[in-house]
Amino acid sequence: MTLARFGVSLDKDLLKALDGFVIENNLPNRSQAIRHLVEKNLVEKKWQCNQIVAGAVVMLYDHHKGDVTSKSNDIQHEYFDVILSSQHFHLSHDNCLEIIAVKGTANRLTELSDKLIGIKGIIHGKLVMSRAE
Repeated sequence: MTLARFGVSLDKDLLKALDGFVIENNLPNRSQAIRHLVEKNLVEKKWQCNQIVAGAVVMLYDHHKGDVTSKSNDIQHEYFDVILSSQHFHLSHDNCLEIIAVKGTANRLTELSDKLIGIKGIIHGKLVMSRAE
């Protein structure tokens, strides 16, 4: 990685907001905050352009409610081409956490996550994506 140093001029309000972002996100300095924001912007553009991204679908559910496991497996088989791996964790007697690693076009991953998170019985679900290349 090549580092380039440059000066940036910001008005007071924007600088104050940047400093707040540094603190809220436990970043070491403004440079890291700017790097984080630029990366985030690049990833979001890749999502909008439907480029190849990688990520994870995270789901929390009560395995006693409904037929979550069976429905989830059926959906995952439909999307075998974008699923890299999955892990299943038993958090308690009732609650399970499933993490599904994925790589594919942003639209296809969003479609998969919407179907999974939409299963009746899912307590919480989220898709996290990042650029793959």
